[in-house]
Amino acid sequence: MPRTLFRDRVEAGDTLAGLLGHYAGRPDVLVLALPRGGVPVAARVAHALGTPLDVFVVRKLGVPGQPELAMGAIATGGVRVVNEQVVGRLRLGEAELQRVAEAEERELARRERSYREGRGPPDLAGQVVILVDDGLATGSTMRAAVAAARRLGPARVVVAVPTAPASTCQRLGEEADEVVCATTPRPFRAVGYSYRSFPQTSDEEVRSLLRAAWAQQDQHRPR
Repeated sequence: MPRTLFRDRVEAGDTLAGLLGHYAGRPDVLVLALPRGGVPVAARVAHALGTPLDVFVVRKLGVPGQPELAMGAIATGGVRVVNEQVVGRLRLGEAELQRVAEAEERELARRERSYREGRGPPDLAGQVVILVDDGLATGSTMRAAVAAARRLGPARVVVAVPTAPASTCQRLGEEADEVVCATTPRPFRAVGYSYRSFPQTSDEEVRSLLRAAWAQQDQHRPR
């Protein structure tokens, strides 16, 4: 069994990669990191599996006055997902949804420009997509990522995280094709409790890891 405490995100990524070995070397696999904290983890996974790395920027659309409650999400590729149950239950109008979406679209666009540095978004069509984060609590952002990724036509959506509550992993199993949770601590207090070192990941660290991965991918691309 994997240890329930990781030294840092690098060790967490190595542990996760060991559980995803059945995807190693496959040409149809793409590892997508949820920034920012998911990028150091995903970089180790992609390196170990010998697969491309990219980012999948997701912004949750929080209910006005209850930002932790998701009424939808927007993601890389111009995807918008609306949680009709939440919108209907709270009787939220299109104007309220649009106002929140516009604010989050600005932040998503900023992150896309910052991280991609001119590269286009990844093509998910027909790919096995492995969505990676550094851990989950409620899983609402990852659920939005799964829904958003599905809109882009992948063959299979896999969720892979180092740590999460068992209940969250179970719920995600109803939406993703496969869920890999390296550890499910009980009781689960917060993602950070599964790490000895858990500093905030900076935008520069994200850019640096992506540059390194993309440079390696470009070297191996047929000319």
